[in-house]
Amino acid sequence: MSPSRSAKGAAASKTPAAALDSVRVDSWIWAVRLLKSRSAATDACKAGHVKINDDRAKASQQVRPGDEIRVRTSEGDRIVVVTRLVVKRVGAPVAVLCYDDLTPPPPPKEERVVIAVRDRGAGRPTKRDRRDLEKLRGPRDAWPLDNQD
Repeated sequence: MSPSRSAKGAAASKTPAAALDSVRVDSWIWAVRLLKSRSAATDACKAGHVKINDDRAKASQQVRPGDEIRVRTSEGDRIVVVTRLVVKRVGAPVAVLCYDDLTPPPPPKEERVVIAVRDRGAGRPTKRDRRDLEKLRGPRDAWPLDNQD
């Protein structure tokens, strides 16, 4: 085998990202910093938290420019459209250039729903706890599910 043939083979295996036509979805989500780690991206795909063009995505599914990706994160759903493919993790300023963010802005604080949460194993609510819950939810006769006679 001549040196020129081996060098040619090595150059072909190192394809630049611009020449790619598709990339694995878990790798792309991690590379553009939508999730912290590649394993977290893979787990999100397995759990059904990643959709490509409104179809549930497997971790190995290929992503192309123009695809819409929905990712459920701890902050809420992120909706992005792929504009550029990357394989390796890139810096935040470069990552922002790889997608168009279509995520709607979060609602103002006044419109957010307050959910009363009790610690597991805290026992039965006291009268004071019940009154605090009623302040949040309103009077019991205003609850929609309890007025079904």
